Amino acid sequence: MRVARLARGSERFYAELSGGRAWVLTGAPWHGGVRTGERIEEVDALGRGLGLTRLCPVEPSKIVGIGRNYRAHAEELGNEVPEEPLLFLKPPSSLIGPDGTIVLPPSSERVEHEAELGLVIGERLTRASEDTCLDAIWGLTIVGDITARDLQRRDKTWTRGKGHDTFCPVGPVVVQGLSDADLTIRCTVNGEERQLGHTRDMVFRPAALLVAISEVMTLEPGDVIATGTPEGVGPLVAGDRLVIEIAGIGALSLSVERRA
Repeated sequence: MRVARLARGSERFYAELSGGRAWVLTGAPWHGGVRTGERIEEVDALGRGLGLTRLCPVEPSKIVGIGRNYRAHAEELGNEVPEEPLLFLKPPSSLIGPDGTIVLPPSSERVEHEAELGLVIGERLTRASEDTCLDAIWGLTIVGDITARDLQRRDKTWTRGKGHDTFCPVGPVVVQGLSDADLTIRCTVNGEERQLGHTRDMVFRPAALLVAISEVMTLEPGDVIATGTPEGVGPLVAGDRLVIEIAGIGALSLSVERRA
């Protein structure tokens, strides 16, 4: 099942994408949304269709990020690989959707891309066990963990470095039934490959992440876990075109501009 969130004029809705059609849903399927019976013809598997605008496919109460979850990425930044999952939060106000614009803030001179697999939660999860927690994952999506690296290094916390508006692009769709075991993550800037990694190289697998997170905070349906980035992170400048691709999900395309 592939789910997008779309706009048509002033109307906003979730839709199941199937057979070249968008089947309008009563709400997000992780909140129990089902087909209304209305369908829109000639819509592709990424939610593109005449008269439609693609929106961020999730409306989470929180986005939980995982730092240094790929050994090579930790090493490229001169960091130790953590002994347990390194958690941080990104605010929902940082979300943008496919075809969105990342806005570089004047407070930072070094904003970098981080291409990541995202987990979308499908049921409430508190103090989960590793044996059962994977059942709480509704589906997978693409996340860009945009980071003001200079602010992250300067501050004792990561809030400014990770939390600016537009610093969490997600999309273009959420896919159910896709295994996270060995997906390829690819990131290009202006057509040049910057990152190429595989989810099999995660230090902590999704089950371990959900156990660690749910011990600290309750996860709600629709919440997003950004599972960490492979090596190859690099700078973004105004005018760049950033594309993050994950096999089986699609491509998340974004533009970059600088705020005056």
